[in-house]
Amino acid sequence: MAINLGSLANAVKAGLRVLWKAGAGTAPDGRPVPGRSGSARNQGGQHPVGQLQDNHQRGHQYPGDFRGRFDLRYAPQPDGEPDPGEVVWAWVPYEEDHTRGKDRPVLVVGRSGGYLLGLMLTSKDRVPASAVSRDYVDLGPGAWDRQGRPSEARLDRILQLRPDSVRREGSVLDRKRFEQAAAGLRRRHGWD
Repeated sequence: MAINLGSLANAVKAGLRVLWKAGAGTAPDGRPVPGRSGSARNQGGQHPVGQLQDNHQRGHQYPGDFRGRFDLRYAPQPDGEPDPGEVVWAWVPYEEDHTRGKDRPVLVVGRSGGYLLGLMLTSKDRVPASAVSRDYVDLGPGAWDRQGRPSEARLDRILQLRPDSVRREGSVLDRKRFEQAAAGLRRRHGWD
């Protein structure tokens, strides 16, 4: 049986990252990580009721939604780290209260400083198949949704995520669908 060493290495890196994130607030080298409580999540991916302090800390760490223009690029790398063009799962703060939020899939579309820039995905159908929306673009189904539901990317809100806040990678979005999302984002924000 042949073993793909690249895939094995990626699996090990992803496993170590999960273990590190589940740890008690220390990085693999033992240094403390600010704002990391090592809290467990319930099966729905949301924080248990007893973790309100953790949510409050996350809200204070959230730098706010990204404003401005950035370089949209498709650059997924099979290295176990989140890259533009990949769908990841991360804690996303609510717009009206950054101390509250939930785990959800996010399409990474770029970087700014030390942050990943992303578009949150929803499986709620906001745009009929025959319509065009200013705020959403259809992406269809993907491996990020275990139920195989089609997703839409929200274009009017660009999230800033710390790379260490990404809980897991969901999948790589193909270039065609990424470019559809990028074109919708450019159109929505007048970057054409």
